[in-house]
Amino acid sequence: MTMTINPPASVDDAGFAVRRTVTIAAPPEKVWAAITEPRHLARWFGQRAELPEVAVGARGTIGFDGYGDYPLRVEELDPPHVVAYRWSNDDTTAPADLDAADEVVFARSTVFRFTLEPIPGGTSLTVVETGFDALTDPAAAMASNRSGWTSEIDELVAYAEAL
Repeated sequence: MTMTINPPASVDDAGFAVRRTVTIAAPPEKVWAAITEPRHLARWFGQRAELPEVAVGARGTIGFDGYGDYPLRVEELDPPHVVAYRWSNDDTTAPADLDAADEVVFARSTVFRFTLEPIPGGTSLTVVETGFDALTDPAAAMASNRSGWTSEIDELVAYAEAL
């Protein structure tokens, strides 16, 4: 159980972004594993995760019961400080088709970037999701993902602190 109290995610309407910073009472290496290894991702972020390797350009999927599987691609990597994923999660985007050209699969996509910073007693983690202006309904998507990042990151905090 988490010993920290973290504020919810916030929306930057002008920047088409959702942001959340939390404190996790776990060392950065545990948090890094939780945000980059599929076996850990599937425990707090969705119910399924497939990512054969963690390298820039690597592709996989993240799956949510009731919503389907969504394409995922590693966009940025600076272990163990930064990892960014592009995912195609717009309502008009077909479920994962990793054989399709990236321009099609990720035409309506956002990028979520995790930044880790060691702090006394644990890790400060910031997630920023950007690119909502490319989606069908940016305002609705930001509101939905604000709620999503609040609940998912709460799950990450609890999970990482229990590792």
